[in-house]
Amino acid sequence: MPLIRAALVQTGWTGDKESMIQAHEEYARQAAAQGAQVICFQELFYGPYFCQVQDPQFYAYAEAVPGPTVERFQELARQLRLVVILPVYEQEQPGVLYNTAAVIDADGRYLGKYRKTHIPQLKGFWEKFYFRPGNLGYPVFDTAVGRVGVYICYDRHFPEGWRALGLAGAQLVFNPSATSRGLSSYLWQLEQPAAAVANEYFIGAINRVGVEEYGDNDFYGTSYFVDPQGQLVGAAADGHAPELVVRDLDLDLLAEVRDRWQFYRDRRPDAYDPLTQA
Repeated sequence: MPLIRAALVQTGWTGDKESMIQAHEEYARQAAAQGAQVICFQELFYGPYFCQVQDPQFYAYAEAVPGPTVERFQELARQLRLVVILPVYEQEQPGVLYNTAAVIDADGRYLGKYRKTHIPQLKGFWEKFYFRPGNLGYPVFDTAVGRVGVYICYDRHFPEGWRALGLAGAQLVFNPSATSRGLSSYLWQLEQPAAAVANEYFIGAINRVGVEEYGDNDFYGTSYFVDPQGQLVGAAADGHAPELVVRDLDLDLLAEVRDRWQFYRDRRPDAYDPLTQA
């Protein structure tokens, strides 16, 4: 499947979990109506970004994966023939919580999940209060649109996972995020294009929008797709408003770029031994 149509959703907090889920169901329907074959939502898609505060009331947002929300989207994915990447708050067991993305294939099958590996702890992003570090490695999923990986928000600052996904054969990697204006917006424009070039695959970068009632983080949207040459595929999304981004990705470009730039052939993992020992 050399050409795939892919979608991203950036949106604001509606005020409750059920209305957020319904809004995303509608986004999925709109994307499918435009011919999209795969869609990814923003980090912790059905809730606010509650990590702006440290409050145990928000543990109630966590649920099993697979569980009720994943199962709800499995049925929708089957109906729409749409691959769905679903970033949720996971409870493995009481007190064991992860920032997770479930991957659902176009026939509704649950393929597995990725758990966020790198967990920040700073003002406005108190994530260690809510999440354990992921323990599932960097899985790549065989989907109806090709080999798909996930890296979540803060992960994007660390090159090792990007490379691990590429070595495992990822063709498209999604990075669902919640990142605030003024903190790292200039990095948002640099890091994913650089990672796409270094690892020679497509990246879909998703960020929510707006200011929520739990803090002063101003989420700046500007979600985008970037190709393995570091070029945006179409324009980035709006910096303030909800938006459904639908773009065509030419997977034939992967072979062309990997033939031109032999980054995988010329890498030297043996030279990294002193770093891993340190």
